[in-house]
Amino acid sequence: MSDQVRASHILVSHNEASGTGSQLTKDDAHAQILKLKEEVDAGGDFSALAVEHSDCPSSGQGGDLGRFGRGMMVPEFDQAVFDLDVNQVSDVVETDFGYHLIHRTE
Repeated sequence: MSDQVRASHILVSHNEASGTGSQLTKDDAHAQILKLKEEVDAGGDFSALAVEHSDCPSSGQGGDLGRFGRGMMVPEFDQAVFDLDVNQVSDVVETDFGYHLIHRTE
């Protein structure tokens, strides 16, 4: 197994998340990320959805986080991304920053 991956993500933050200005409640953010997951699963363009919906600065690059190694992300994100196969999209992953969908690209 590789010790480096490349991934993109969509982050939907909420008003209880760390370092956020989001006005969404936790429940509303969760509902939004579930709708985005449905769109991705139905063949929606992950990158385009990230540009339109992600609360992360990486949204400008379609959610691309570049290459990174184990331990460089928060534990929940790290575990999820390294458990994915290339071109696979995660289920919803919750971190202190909100809810994520993660697409492992390499």
